[in-house]
Amino acid sequence: MTVTDLDHAASSLSTKPNPLAGGLCLRPAGKRGMADHGWLQSAHSFSFADYHDPQHVQFENLRVINDDIVSAGKGFSEHLHRDFEIFSYVLEGKLEHKDSMGNGSVVPAGGVQYMSAGSGVTHSEFNPSATDRVRLLQIWLLPNVFGEAPCYDTLQIAPAAKDGKLKLFLSPDGRDGSIQFKASADIYATTLSDDQAIYFDLHDGRRGWIQVARGSLTVNGQELQKGDGLAATESGLLEFSNGEDAEIILFDMEAS
Repeated sequence: MTVTDLDHAASSLSTKPNPLAGGLCLRPAGKRGMADHGWLQSAHSFSFADYHDPQHVQFENLRVINDDIVSAGKGFSEHLHRDFEIFSYVLEGKLEHKDSMGNGSVVPAGGVQYMSAGSGVTHSEFNPSATDRVRLLQIWLLPNVFGEAPCYDTLQIAPAAKDGKLKLFLSPDGRDGSIQFKASADIYATTLSDDQAIYFDLHDGRRGWIQVARGSLTVNGQELQKGDGLAATESGLLEFSNGEDAEIILFDMEAS
């Protein structure tokens, strides 16, 4: 999908159809935009392509969360992106990437594929398996600088690095072994089960988004299931607990 298919309006989540206590707002999995292209099953947390919901255009600089399942041997043919920070978080199978910068890679489950589109890059993404599907979260953020040279990187996250703890994997400064990228956000992954609990202090001037990739858990007492999103619009402590084979991505973003 090219950048021209998206609305660049910098409107955040302006309404709260599912307001909760403590500045939390639920985006239920079942309310996402659904697309069935045969070879591709996709659920859109925010407006994307033919799905448009004015109440869910973006949240701060987080513009796209697509939960994609790509059939064996299928994929996205060569297409253009500009001025987006894009990453794929691979949950099942393998994802193959090729681009106009000469990069080529195959990222397995547990891996992250990152591309800074900058001044413009064409790329393709395919499921290289002849038998197995690939499931990934494809996520786009608006950059804090525009028109720079595109770049590409990958990172494999060891299961132990995110087991019951937050693993930083994208950040503006590349600290703690994370990929350095050009958006005002720190992005973490974690898995949670049994009696594990994680606490995260969302500071003043920051906003949070929790995306449940698999399983279930509670955040500040709110039950979340696979595919749910949770926006945190107020500072304070976030408690992640009661995980049942849970895997989440946590976005800690600069408030606009």
